[in-house]
Amino acid sequence: MIETIRMLVALLAVLAVVALLAVRLKIPASILLVLVGIGLTLLPGLPTVQLAPEIMLLLVLPPLVYSASVAMSWREFRFNLRPISLLAIGCVLFTTWVTAAAAHWVLGLSWSLGALLGAIVSPPDSIAPLAIARRMRLPRRILVILEGEGLADDATALILYRFAVVAVSAGAFSVRHAVGSFLGVLAGEVLWGIAVGWLMLRLRRWVREPRVEITLSLITPYLAYWPPEHLGGSGVLATVTAGLYISWNGLRLISAATRLQGVFFWGFLIYLIEGLVFLVTGLQARSLVAGIDGYSAWDLLDWAALISVVVILARFVWIYPATYVPRWLSASLRRRDPSPPWQFPFVLAFTGVRGVVSLAAALAIPLTTDTGRAFPERNLIVFLTFAVILVTLVGQGLALPAVIRWLGLASAGDDERTQEREAEYHARREGARAALQRLEQIQQQQNIESEQVRSLRQRHLGRLAHAEQRIDGDPMHRELSRREEAIEALLIEAERGRINDLYRDGELKDEPRRRIERELDLRDAQLENLREEP
Repeated sequence: MIETIRMLVALLAVLAVVALLAVRLKIPASILLVLVGIGLTLLPGLPTVQLAPEIMLLLVLPPLVYSASVAMSWREFRFNLRPISLLAIGCVLFTTWVTAAAAHWVLGLSWSLGALLGAIVSPPDSIAPLAIARRMRLPRRILVILEGEGLADDATALILYRFAVVAVSAGAFSVRHAVGSFLGVLAGEVLWGIAVGWLMLRLRRWVREPRVEITLSLITPYLAYWPPEHLGGSGVLATVTAGLYISWNGLRLISAATRLQGVFFWGFLIYLIEGLVFLVTGLQARSLVAGIDGYSAWDLLDWAALISVVVILARFVWIYPATYVPRWLSASLRRRDPSPPWQFPFVLAFTGVRGVVSLAAALAIPLTTDTGRAFPERNLIVFLTFAVILVTLVGQGLALPAVIRWLGLASAGDDERTQEREAEYHARREGARAALQRLEQIQQQQNIESEQVRSLRQRHLGRLAHAEQRIDGDPMHRELSRREEAIEALLIEAERGRINDLYRDGELKDEPRRRIERELDLRDAQLENLREEP
């Protein structure tokens, strides 16, 4: 137990150092963590790190999926449901079949084992690509499609994965039964996810205590994931559905205090989970290589290269027809959604890196079949999965910025961000106006003297003036707003310094100091949002 705790602390220290290096090098931390993990396995005397499959599928995956789905815009997800579905369902099915065929005809694996390998390596991981795509300022729609695919493809892949495991273990497989079960799982998980989202939102509204609400939010992904997973489904689709339901309805049912604390809690939790998982992924290298015997090194390298190339090319082969053929066949679709330039599907195809879910599924392959025999080719499948993750995550991930620049898509989303910023300040202006109108109504209804509401009126008039300066096309007005924000930041810094002096001199106790610091932090965070330029 003590050794486990020491190892965990050491991993956290490595995570912090690597995250700092990733910021300095301007590459996704996930890529660097995998490489550092592999490098650490070469150190003599380092204990072998092995991650239990149950931890990955039952403990790690639910919060990752839930957090991403809550952060997803339901409106944008629904608008892009067609391309997301073509990738999350169609591309996953196609990649699974193509990989199974290559594994059967070249590696000599049975069709069931080939399908198992295909299901494991078919779902892309969106963490590293999204980090790069946001930094390169790609168009918003590409980001939404990548994010939406990352939510839904895991469900499709894990359902196929369970069918393949059953086929290998039992030695029999029925296509008709599999299709019926697949559709039943989809419908059942969607309904269960909606029910969980509805129940947890009502519980949180009834509780109205931020710490309890955040605890309930932590329980939510497991409540959505575990029952369907126990009954033979994947649990991922139910978790995604619950997250999207809460994302759409949470604004009117979750208190502001809970949202402020929940954003920090979930951001920190996901940061730790993702970092540790990618680091441990690299640390798995030694045990994965040690588990392979009976094959020559050249055969393993050839097969790893083959499966990696098949997985990468399958996505390209699928995406271009899926993008353009529906528009060729439907004039109404062409009018509603014109064909994008060829660069858009290319960058979507190139971002198909593999990661956490593929490794978790590979490690979760049972050690024995239903008959008690060793699960056939388990170690080979795990090794090939790790190879695909390494090739796509590191190879494609590091090359992605150069590919985006070559395609001419770097900063292509700047105009969209400018429009979003303008819409934001229009909304700020309308909100300030609504507050001023309500203040006038309150003053008249309660017969309040003007002097008593002067400070409130001045505060909202200041907000209104700031928003109007920001949406004014005159660069001078915008520059004036930026100077005001810079001065306000200096004033906050001076106020914070004086508060700290009073605290050190013993003139201010801890609890009042924390309350004042929280107010200053909120004002500082508001300024940080305003300072973000499109």
